[in-house]
Amino acid sequence: MIYLDHNATTPLDRRVLDAMTPYLTEQWGNSSSPYRFGNQARIALENARARVAACIGAAADEIVFCASGTEADNLAVRGVAAALRERGNHIVTSSVEHHAVLHTCRALEAEGYRVTYLPVDRDGLVDIEELERNLTPGTILVSVMHANNETGVLQPVGEIARIARERGIVFHSDAVQTAGKLPGMLCHTGADLLSFSAHKFYGPKGVGALYVRRGTPLLARITGGPHEHGLRAGTENVPGIVGLAAALALAVESAGTEAPGSARLRDRFESLVLQTIPGARINGNGAPRVANTSNLSFDAVDGESIVLGLDLSGICISTGSACSTGDPEPSHVLLAMGLSPKEAQGSVRVSLGRHTVAAEIDAAASALERTVARLRAISSL
Repeated sequence: MIYLDHNATTPLDRRVLDAMTPYLTEQWGNSSSPYRFGNQARIALENARARVAACIGAAADEIVFCASGTEADNLAVRGVAAALRERGNHIVTSSVEHHAVLHTCRALEAEGYRVTYLPVDRDGLVDIEELERNLTPGTILVSVMHANNETGVLQPVGEIARIARERGIVFHSDAVQTAGKLPGMLCHTGADLLSFSAHKFYGPKGVGALYVRRGTPLLARITGGPHEHGLRAGTENVPGIVGLAAALALAVESAGTEAPGSARLRDRFESLVLQTIPGARINGNGAPRVANTSNLSFDAVDGESIVLGLDLSGICISTGSACSTGDPEPSHVLLAMGLSPKEAQGSVRVSLGRHTVAAEIDAAASALERTVARLRAISSL
């Protein structure tokens, strides 16, 4: 198998599993229990919190653990909206956000909040001037993702953070696709809230985290106990949290060398595709992108058929977000970037990983050429 869908999920690093195992098999106490057995779990939990904080340039008490990146996004958006309801009801986000943010914003609209969905240009970038024009005295939250999960396009989050801060507006960024992938500290983006998820950087599924800058107004959305500084009730998943911390530390340590290598392989793959497949286009390649992600469109062929055809050759890619698999509608991200529905349906995402090698890239490009040619020969598009 050649696995090229690392934006959907990554394999668990063996070193991460080794870090987790004692808390699955031996030190399995409840971290809220007052006796020694529980304290062992509590110590592991707080050590992991400190480790995550160090990885992103935060303080330990600014890290809130939860069950996923989706939950972290929900806590950020809903938590700020609830905390600042008396001050205003206007939220600004982008039209290319992950559904964890978009669907949450649409649900808040039904509760009386007003949401502005910023358009993007052909490369998927938010227009900073358009953002500024839409800010009002009643704007309480701006939520713009760091990197898009389908195209890899990096938004100018540092500039957005500066604008929000000058106006006293809370800024949240979904960093699920950048945590552990970019050199440098995530907190240097200037965001007040950052969401991330362990299984995107070789950690376990079912655990995520939210960075909450000190002083950021936020109300809990899951109640029932004092866990996680009172912001997320429920017994902590200590093995998962230990795994998240170990995986993030490993990813941050290697990001400086892995990112350039991924970029070279991605560029090699895109060059091969453009040379061998007529009518192929790279979406978002005019903007900064995370190093591992490529989104490609092909004339007169359906992206889902490409994915299934490559699967028969033992190659795993996707048409976009794994959370949208089975959705017959074209990608909302690509439509927002100005692609026609037919162009969007003819698109696929390739996302490289830590262990991807040039031979796999070459094999995938060759298989993609054959698959597209075969599908075009029988296509009615």
